Amino acid sequence: MKLIKAILSVGLAGSLFFVLSRPLGPAPALGNFLSPFTGFWQNWERSYQKGEQVHISSDSLREQVVVRYDDMGVPHIFANNDFDLFFAQGYVTAKDRLWQMDLQTRAASGRLSEVLGPATVKLDEKNRRMGMNFGAESNFKVAMSDPRSREALLGYAAGINAYIDQLSPKEYPVEYKLLGYAPEHWKPIYTMYMLEQMTLTLAGRSDDLKMSNVLKTYGKEVLENLFPDYPMFQESPIIPVGTPWDFKRLPTPIPTPQLTEADTLAEIRAEAQPLGAMEPKIEGVGSNNWAIGAEKSLTGYPILANDPHLELTLPSIWYQVQLHGPTMNVYGVSLPGVPSVIIGFNKDVAWGVTNVDADVFDYYKIRFKDATQSLYWHDNQWKQTVTREEPIAVKGESEPRMLKVVYTHHGPVFSENDSLGNTNYFATRWIGREAGNSFLTFYELNAAKNYDDYRSALSHYVGPGQNFIFADNHKDIAITVNGKFPLKYKDQGKFVLDGTNPTDDWNDWIPFEQNPYVKNPPRGFVSSANQSSTDPSYPYYINWEFAPSERGIRINERLQMMRGATADSLRMLQNDNYSVLARSILPRLLSVLKNHPGTSSQKAAENTLASWDYINSAESLGATIFENWIVQLQAAIWEDEFRNQPLPLRSPSRDRTIYMLLNEPEAPWFDDKRTPDVESMEDIVIRSYIATINDLTKRYGALSPAWAWWKVKGTEIRHLSRQIKPFNSGALQTGGGSSIVNAITSTHGPSWRMVVELGPKPVAYGIYPGGQSGNPGSPYYLNLLEKWEHGELNRLLFLESEQQQDERLTESIIFNKK
Repeated sequence: MKLIKAILSVGLAGSLFFVLSRPLGPAPALGNFLSPFTGFWQNWERSYQKGEQVHISSDSLREQVVVRYDDMGVPHIFANNDFDLFFAQGYVTAKDRLWQMDLQTRAASGRLSEVLGPATVKLDEKNRRMGMNFGAESNFKVAMSDPRSREALLGYAAGINAYIDQLSPKEYPVEYKLLGYAPEHWKPIYTMYMLEQMTLTLAGRSDDLKMSNVLKTYGKEVLENLFPDYPMFQESPIIPVGTPWDFKRLPTPIPTPQLTEADTLAEIRAEAQPLGAMEPKIEGVGSNNWAIGAEKSLTGYPILANDPHLELTLPSIWYQVQLHGPTMNVYGVSLPGVPSVIIGFNKDVAWGVTNVDADVFDYYKIRFKDATQSLYWHDNQWKQTVTREEPIAVKGESEPRMLKVVYTHHGPVFSENDSLGNTNYFATRWIGREAGNSFLTFYELNAAKNYDDYRSALSHYVGPGQNFIFADNHKDIAITVNGKFPLKYKDQGKFVLDGTNPTDDWNDWIPFEQNPYVKNPPRGFVSSANQSSTDPSYPYYINWEFAPSERGIRINERLQMMRGATADSLRMLQNDNYSVLARSILPRLLSVLKNHPGTSSQKAAENTLASWDYINSAESLGATIFENWIVQLQAAIWEDEFRNQPLPLRSPSRDRTIYMLLNEPEAPWFDDKRTPDVESMEDIVIRSYIATINDLTKRYGALSPAWAWWKVKGTEIRHLSRQIKPFNSGALQTGGGSSIVNAITSTHGPSWRMVVELGPKPVAYGIYPGGQSGNPGSPYYLNLLEKWEHGELNRLLFLESEQQQDERLTESIIFNKK
């Protein structure tokens, strides 16, 4: 028996050794990962120690740089020139976020497959076909031609590489160990890839194909009725109604007929090279910002707030930093991989951003002469295409896969096979491949002193379009709907455009000075929540549809009533959970339910809704029922006509749906074409309500605290890998919702909350969910999460000099020239 046990033990040990010494899929052999000498055990980190100094020497530096850390793990950088300032920013950002920067630049440049293998080839191909490399290269050339951005990019890259060069394998971030590869040197162009990735996130969406299919399926009259160019029910535009447009309008192009036939302009049979299904717009991705004037503030100075809504990830998309150099002393959040502060404040000004959602992503139908795709028809002549050969290296494969990307003057081409087997070609024209130097906007904002500096900084900006909010110590407040916007005819880009017709090209741009903006409006505040930029009186086309209006309406209602406001007043507004959507439609829906007998469980839920205060608090049962019901109701109305159809169609907006429920109860769209009966509005309301209660009961049991909104919503902040669950946050007890000011959904929400009180000395507060470090073994990985979950903010430590003392300061890094 002992001999058998011994043999089994040896066999088990041998098997374990065999398994641990061999790769498992894209992951490396686990033996190295589990090693106590080089494995994940070495990634444990201690807290920063008060008074401790770390000395680092580098050939790249010009003078000494001092970095002082505070108790939240935020670096405060003091340098005597821009190169050294951004060198140190690059170093400390890489120290905390190296793998995040690596992953995101690989994603943007189509290089994930180098480290993840065949599973990500399709994603790499998609980003190559989007022209991400072309855009990054174009922007890099412009940035390197300006001495300010050149100095920043070179210094930042040198700092990142100085950090990488001193790493040993045991010190690699844990994700490198899990995936079995080493960090590579950072190239200055990688910053442009980071900006491309953000542009894709905020401006890389289009419903053009689906809208053209709606036009083909239902005709112009139905389309104009169901898809209006301005909300029918309610709106509170970013630039207040009545703001004058004091400029001479440029002539806009003459509209051309929309393309409606799927097979028009293409009869070449070839293998499709699809761009892939575009991800739908996610409500709430975009953000809130506002600033109140001195007359509404208790301090007698403006107060500014911003909370950008993006996907919530660990580590955070943002990184807190203070930059003190010869031209600036600024605090805020940066994008890891990008020098400077993107959202923040200095002693004179504060600023923030929200997404405009401008129509800067268009599809053009392309007509090629033949299958070689070397010539395309435009402006009554054949024109030459340009081809880029894109090699995609794939882990485990000896040779790279070659991807041919064809470009017209519109942009890169993709193709789709239609129902007849013909290949239809489309070119994408989007703002991500438009050359410019948006970095200068943030560089100049970091050093801005007044409103004129703010406006000058914005003139450099290309995209993605952002609503730049502003406040300063001169008691000015302002907001600018800013970006490089093509000069279009109305609805140009609402549908697929004709790639043969030069009128449909992006032929000119709206002048920066004529972008919508307002300074010191009579109402005493400026604000945005991704709603319509202006009312229809604005003479240019920016987009036909923006985010739903409810967040903007609620923000403006509360700001209108504010008097004697403080930073905490604005913090509480950031955490506002009131549902304007429920206020608008729930009384109408409940009036229908009154005539329905219902089961006991349905009546219990109905009573819960009737007594609900319209607040999406974490524990609310009414919020759960309403939020699930409104989704079921929209599907019940539109699914038969707009989903699961031969052609992919866009469904009408929620605003249009609410207007129909309130004002058009006899609309034919309430009838479910899949049944022999003719359903009324009341039938659909009741049917969707019953389906909602049945679904919630099936998932959570009878009506009880198990239906609490936070439990059903299921907010969890996931690690960027998406696969390593122990690195996730776990379930968070938060309220909010996509149409709520506190726009927390299951995966998206306020990625950074900031409030700044201007004055002789700025007082600022901020927080994001997670922490400064991307290392799960660091005490700064999740140290901010609990406060964020509870809607609290941290006081931000804004140092005026390198010598300033504060009890919150911990250890320092002293960089010296070698």
